[in-house]
Amino acid sequence: MALRITKNQGIFEIKGSIVAENTKSLQHHFEKLLFNADKVVVYMDKVKKIDASGVSVLTKLFRKAMESNKIFHIIGKENKKVSNAFGKVNYILRSDFV
Repeated sequence: MALRITKNQGIFEIKGSIVAENTKSLQHHFEKLLFNADKVVVYMDKVKKIDASGVSVLTKLFRKAMESNKIFHIIGKENKKVSNAFGKVNYILRSDFV
């Protein structure tokens, strides 16, 4: 399944698979957003598959946002595929956004 990112009320929802074939474009997309905004919220409950390269890119984006004093929330703790893929770094995942 292809990767699709939609914006709904300020939250970026990712549908599909986050795998090596599309991580470069995902990284570029969110780096651009973080450059222009102080806060980015990503909703990943509809991600069907995520591999190590996807986890790596999202972790790098999270760290880059922190270093720039920006907010990068990843909502996806309820999605077992996402939560399991993040393993020891699943502390960056959130259950919700309030």
